Amino acid sequence: MAIKVYIAGHRGMVGSAIWRRLSGDNRYQLVGRTSAELDLRNQKSVRDFIFAERPDIIIDAAARVGGILANATYPYQFLMDNLLIQNNLLSASHEAGVPKFIFLGSSCIYPKHAPQPLREECMLTGALEETNQWYAVAKISGVKAVEALRHQYQVDYVSLMPTNLYGPFDNFDLQTSHVLPAMIRKFHEAKVNGHVPVVLWGSGSPLREFLHVDDLAAAVAFVAERTMPEHLYNVGVGHDLPIRELAERVQKTVGHQGEIQWDSSKPDGTPRKLMDVSKLSALGWQYSISLEAGLTSTYQWFLEHRHELKEVKVKA
Repeated sequence: MAIKVYIAGHRGMVGSAIWRRLSGDNRYQLVGRTSAELDLRNQKSVRDFIFAERPDIIIDAAARVGGILANATYPYQFLMDNLLIQNNLLSASHEAGVPKFIFLGSSCIYPKHAPQPLREECMLTGALEETNQWYAVAKISGVKAVEALRHQYQVDYVSLMPTNLYGPFDNFDLQTSHVLPAMIRKFHEAKVNGHVPVVLWGSGSPLREFLHVDDLAAAVAFVAERTMPEHLYNVGVGHDLPIRELAERVQKTVGHQGEIQWDSSKPDGTPRKLMDVSKLSALGWQYSISLEAGLTSTYQWFLEHRHELKEVKVKA
């Protein structure tokens, strides 16, 4: 009998990548619901759905996500929507006896000035980065809920904390997107407008790590296939680069030949976020998509779908 897997948020960037990965494996029967079909913020609706479907594995890839501007503009929604989504899924999974749950978070759960590279043990050892604290607090709560369920009921519930993600179905809305997709769109629009200058936030000095979303999907599949000895694992590539260098790489990929201007009046965010991925690597998982290859394929996806992206907004 096939293993039934419910992927919450299956139409988002992360969820769709996981869907693509698992759909190629005939061991799995996949279940998904759009936000119109199932409001994950509604406790009764989520509970009724989980009890009706009785999945063997639940993968929580549903979240309200966005960059610095979106977090600053909608702090209440970033905190409350994410708390409701994950708490409803976790409580219903526990009540229904779902044997495996994979909770997806973010590297922003770690303190702003935590020692680098970021180890799982760093969580809750210092102050968070102010620009995304609302999202981070919600995700920390999810990690601790997974840990509590695992400790108290001996269930194979696991949290995966990916580094900065990019790839197909990313959010390219300049008001709500993360740095890499925003750069792709900015450089593309500047190119088609005569290679005009591109203005980017901050100094370009912060260091960031980037993981292609298909590599995260591979990590989720890896975790789904085995019993995990611990509750929390970082997922990343294990090396980073300055935002300034990322901008130059995106510029080269897109083919923009104009000037890059840095607006130092805008915030940089956390100085560095490099993940220590040794725990998951020790179990046998490694990333496989280079940044160069990932940028090329993501820009190609953007070109093929850019006319559909005008109304992209933050997803709940």
